[in-house]
Amino acid sequence: MAQEHSNRDADFIIIGAGIAGASVGCWLAPHARVIILERESQPGYHSTGRSAALYLESYGTPHVRALTLASRDFFEHPPPQFADHRLLTPRGALMVANTQQQGRLDQHWAILRSITVHARQMSPADTCSLVPVLRAERVLGSVYEPDAFDIDVHALHQGYLRVMRRAGSSLVCNADVSAIERTHAEWHVQAGDAVYRAPVIINAAGAWVDVVARLAGVAPIGIQPKRRSAMMFAVPEDVDARGWPMVMGADEDWYIKPDAGMLLGSPANADLVAPQDIQPEELDIALAIDRIEAMTTLTIRRPTRIWAGLRSFAADGDLIGGFDEAVADFFWVAGQGGYGIQTSPAMGEACAALARGLKTPQRLADFGVSAAILSPARLRRRQ
Repeated sequence: MAQEHSNRDADFIIIGAGIAGASVGCWLAPHARVIILERESQPGYHSTGRSAALYLESYGTPHVRALTLASRDFFEHPPPQFADHRLLTPRGALMVANTQQQGRLDQHWAILRSITVHARQMSPADTCSLVPVLRAERVLGSVYEPDAFDIDVHALHQGYLRVMRRAGSSLVCNADVSAIERTHAEWHVQAGDAVYRAPVIINAAGAWVDVVARLAGVAPIGIQPKRRSAMMFAVPEDVDARGWPMVMGADEDWYIKPDAGMLLGSPANADLVAPQDIQPEELDIALAIDRIEAMTTLTIRRPTRIWAGLRSFAADGDLIGGFDEAVADFFWVAGQGGYGIQTSPAMGEACAALARGLKTPQRLADFGVSAAILSPARLRRRQ
């Protein structure tokens, strides 16, 4: 996908071509010359391409939920020729509680009631009717969120990059940034054998954002990469799981989701690690199997595939988007956690506006999205 460039000057250099960088590039490119630098051979290699990909409005902090709600219109009505098919497919989400988890179920129900009138509480019998492999003797009840959707992550990611390229901007892969210097009012970014120049750097490097910041002489903001492991396994021959919702434990310590005729499962772990090409740990997979088998009649003898991804968190769990207070024209897009894909339309639009020196678009502000809640300054105050 990478393109050859004779002109390495831009208005904005975005470092990182995952969902964060691609979405900001999509919104910036109609107004400015953008170059995205990606260290891997393909965009979205680390986190974007390893996501469970669910649009879930009840997921995350109030800040995250605001960005998710503000993103729904884009998902349902993307620009013409953005993708060849719909970005969202109905899935539903079911939070299941065992006999010790009534409090957690009540908390989740309170959140859902504040967001949607479509959610409903379900009895043990109705819960097991919807997902027959659940162990009836262990199920206290559940909360069902029908407005949860599978996201076509590949189509979304490629759509962002397609819009950017059509506007005349560029993606350069195999461009590992090794040095960043500021000369007068311009950043010089060394990536491979080339030097790219722009007045503004947008740091969207995921788990590596603090590494990139140090290269630029910018103090890190303490982003914490965390490992999430997952597996695929076969559905029993006598079970049709295609219509099941995503099913998660009330303590958010396991989940299963139908995926391409199989089931995707995870222990929903968040283990602090250094930024790296992360691999799954055997213990993670063993925990997932144990927790899933404890609440269901499924027997997982051997997963067909296992993998892990990095989810990067700010100290307060919220997303970051804004200029660094101490270093001019260095813009952070960071801390996507597990929410980066479902919030990317609103986050990309908001960050692109702020990077251009504009206010947060009113249609995003109506959901509570603002420069203040995104600003990295809030993390500086915590340090």
